[in-house]
Amino acid sequence: MLRTWSVILYVLGFLSMVVTGVGIVAWAIDVAGVLRTVAGLTIGAPIVMLMATWPLAIGQALRAIADIGDRVGAARGNDSANIIG
Repeated sequence: MLRTWSVILYVLGFLSMVVTGVGIVAWAIDVAGVLRTVAGLTIGAPIVMLMATWPLAIGQALRAIADIGDRVGAARGNDSANIIG
């Protein structure tokens, strides 16, 4: 189940990165003045891109937890599909 949520979060993270990139470009075009454009690209864009990468980070953490669970289960001799185990 963790791997399923990991893939869902990876897809959501990728889509949010694409939408964020398009939004940053649209915002930079719409802003009046060179200084506001530079300020938006140097201050606003990194913050927004950092916020857009959260689903990727959480998806990677879920996948790492699932890998740890698989290795611990294999070391104990338990079947990874056995929930009660």
